[in-house]
Formats: sequence, C-alpha cells, structure tokens
Amino acid sequence: MWALAQRLPRGATLESVGDELDAGQFIRTHGPRPTWHFLAPEDCRWILALVGPRVERQSATINRREGLDPTTLSRGLGILQGALAGRKALTRPELGAALAAGGIDGAAGLRLGQIVMHAELRAVICSGPRRGRQNTYQLVEERIPPAPPCDRDDALRELAVRYFQSHGPALAHDMAWWSGLTVGDVRRGIELAGDALQGRSVDGKEYWAATGAFDPDPVPEPFVRLLSNYDEYLGSYVDYSPIFDPSLPKARNVADVLGAHIVVRDGFVVGGWRRGLGRDRATVTVTLLLPLTTAEMAALHVEADAYGTFLGQPVDLVMAQP
Repeated sequence: MWALAQRLPRGATLESVGDELDAGQFIRTHGPRPTWHFLAPEDCRWILALVGPRVERQSATINRREGLDPTTLSRGLGILQGALAGRKALTRPELGAALAAGGIDGAAGLRLGQIVMHAELRAVICSGPRRGRQNTYQLVEERIPPAPPCDRDDALRELAVRYFQSHGPALAHDMAWWSGLTVGDVRRGIELAGDALQGRSVDGKEYWAATGAFDPDPVPEPFVRLLSNYDEYLGSYVDYSPIFDPSLPKARNVADVLGAHIVVRDGFVVGGWRRGLGRDRATVTVTLLLPLTTAEMAALHVEADAYGTFLGQPVDLVMAQP
C-alpha cells in the first residue's frame, strides 16, 4: 500500500488506498512471475491470459509435489466458484474450508496457496473487499466488468510498452524475469512496440525505455525515498546492481542493513530502514551505509513525515549505526 501511495499525489493514506482496494478500483491477484500484483481491473483478464499459462508451467513442479494434478485443480476451481457465487467474499481459510468440504484433502498451507493461485491465474478469483485486517477473494466475473479478449500480439505489445515506460531503462531479460514470459516473447513485444520504445547500448547491453526517456528532464535534488522491500524499483530486474550506489562499503553487515526496507538517494540505494508501529506513534529506524548531506537529511525527514501521513500517525525518525 505504501508503494502505491508513493506513486500517487502526496497525501494518499493507508485508509484512502485501502478504500479504493475495497471498492474494486484496483485488484490484487497473482500474475507475472508469479507473485501478487496490483492491477487495474480492466487489465486483469488480458494480462493473466498472456502470462498465466507460462507461470502455471513454472508452478507444475510444486503442484506435482503437493499432489495437485490437473483433475484436482479443476475440481478446486469448481468448488471455489460455487463457494463464492452470489458476490460472496471469503478469506483464504474460508476457501480452504470450502475445498475440504468439497472433498479436497489437506487444503491448507502451500497446497491451499497453490490452488488459490491457480484460480487467480485462470482469472476465476481476485481480491475482494478487506474484512478488518483480513484479505478476501471474490469471483472475477462478479467483481470486474466484462472485457473483450485481447489478441496475443496486442497483449505482448501493450505489456512491453507499459513495462519499459515504467521500469526502463531495462533489459529484455529484466522484463522476462518480471513477467514470467520468455525472452523471445519480450523481444517480440519490443518489436511490435515500434516507435513507442527506444533502445540504447550501455556497457555492451541493450537497454530499452520509452522514447525520449534516456534523456529525461533534470530531477530536483536531493531526492530521498523510503522504499518497501518488495518495491518494483528493486524487484523488477534480473540484476539490480546498477541502482546500488557504487560507493557502498563491502562490509559483512550490508546484507543485514538492506534486508529490510530500502533507502534511496537520487536513484541509488544507500541504506535500509525498519518500521515500528505503536498505538499512537510509529518509528522509522534508518541505517545509512553512506553519509547524507544536510539537504539530503532534510529530504529524508520530509519522506518520513510523508510516511506518517500515510499511516495516519506521527513518525519518529531514528538514525542507527551500521
């Protein structure tokens, strides 16, 4: 939710973003790679139709290990459809109970997760409104308005354009990692994108971005962000070494510092942060691996205050030693 709020106009809160999720303005579902993604409802079906089959093949080994053959998975889909029909919204444990009642044994843990993910990849279920702090699921056909099917080439082009516009400069291998598609599919999408994308060779590697993005307008400095550990800025690339500040020390504790959330200064990772949530106040503990200037520290305080606005409670910024 924080990652989404950072990409919205300042002032977005956990409550306001959560209200939009509850209202179905965006959905959470398994998709590319596979992992959970937030998707616009109108994009759900065509993206899953494109990446779902490949992701399912990648999940086949786990499914076999869990005793989930195609017949069992198909039965699971039918049971979930029946349990959720009529705009019901059920939590994951409730889906497990429905599967058990339908005769699928051991519908818990990883086995349950694989059945639910299969249903998500098939665009049968997606996120519903939250129930307190619990996520729920609903049927896609009852949660999302119908949409016409998308030709595969059109889908490849659209996803390639969106990925490289929002994640570029990036490699074809990066998008393949992010999406679960083959490198060949990604290159086909780049070819179909035509003038919408621009390529440039950097250090012997071919990077792609939106046309004109290799020469962007200057960004006012300093620019400091507190990113979530699964933020797209880090998790969308095969090799994220280019976004780590080249001056980072080669110390044994660097992995520990960066194992939480990430501090980014002017596009480069320079440290990590952890949060502590209290009843009335929150704490953001930052561990820097490189020193910040006075202006950069001021920008860090502004970012911590923005996080407090998002949470709806004041934030105390604590600086820890690496």
